[in-house]
Amino acid sequence: MSDININQVLSQMRSMSIEASSPTIKPAEASDSGSDFAAMLKDSIDSVNDTQKASGALSKSFEMGDADVSLAEVMIASQKASVSFQAMLQVRNKLVDAYKDVMNMPM
Repeated sequence: MSDININQVLSQMRSMSIEASSPTIKPAEASDSGSDFAAMLKDSIDSVNDTQKASGALSKSFEMGDADVSLAEVMIASQKASVSFQAMLQVRNKLVDAYKDVMNMPM
């Protein structure tokens, strides 16, 4: 890797770090955060579903003897689907716990 490529990568990493540290929600958008959260949650669930469907399709192709699909690809897709599902499950558990906490608050 040349020095130019390293410098470009470092500058990209710095700009990504700056973007990550800056607030993403502006005060004017705070009132719409409920619908944004619902849309974000739906998109993430759809993404997990798509990952699982892709993993299933790769598995089926491999089982049918497709020469273009290797066992390594199938295993990686399966692990990606598993990790994304486990992450979604943990988010769901945290949301249920937060809901229970809110419901148990005295009025």
